[in-house]
Amino acid sequence: MNPEPDERLAALIQACIKGDKNSQKALYKSFYGYAMSICMRYSMNREEAAEVMNDGFMKVFTKLTKYDTSRSFKGWLRKIMINTALDNYRHNLKHYYQQDIETSPDVSASGNVLADMAYEDIVGLVQKLSPAYRTAFNLYVMDGYTHEEIAEMLSISVGTSKSNLSKARENLRSLLKKNKDEYARYSR
Repeated sequence: MNPEPDERLAALIQACIKGDKNSQKALYKSFYGYAMSICMRYSMNREEAAEVMNDGFMKVFTKLTKYDTSRSFKGWLRKIMINTALDNYRHNLKHYYQQDIETSPDVSASGNVLADMAYEDIVGLVQKLSPAYRTAFNLYVMDGYTHEEIAEMLSISVGTSKSNLSKARENLRSLLKKNKDEYARYSR
C-alpha cells in the first residue's frame, strides 16, 4: 500500500533536510507549477519569475528546518515565494519604470472580457502594470493582504497602497478594454 500524500511529503521534506539532492529535485518538481504561478504574478516576465522562484526554492531548502509540520507546506512555500518576489521588487525598484499616477488612463471596460481570456492572458495583463501597481494589486486582490499589511511589507503609507491599487485597477480596465477591442477586430 502506498503511503498517504502527507506522509510522502513529510518523508520528502525530511530527506531534503538531510541534504538528499534527489529529494530536493523531487520537491522542486512537485511544487514548480504552484511556485511559478505565484512568482509570475509579481514579475515583469517569465525569466524574472523563474529567477525569483529559484531564489525562493533556495530559501526553502535552507530554511526547511524552520518549517512547522503542523501547518500547510503549500502555505509556507507560498509565503516564501511572495516574500522573495517582494525582496526582488525592492532590490530592483530603482530600475523599474513607475508610471506617473496623473497620466494613467481612466477607462472602464464594458462586457465580460475576462470570461474569454485564458489565465496566461490575464497574468500577462497584470505583468504590464508598473511594478508598484502590480505588487499592490497582487498582494491585495490575489493574496488577500490588507492595506496596512501591504504598507508595512513595502515600507509605504496605507494611502499609497490604496492609491496604487486604485490605479492598478484603472490600468487593468484600460488594458482589458484595449484587449476587448483587439479581440473584436480580429474575430470579424
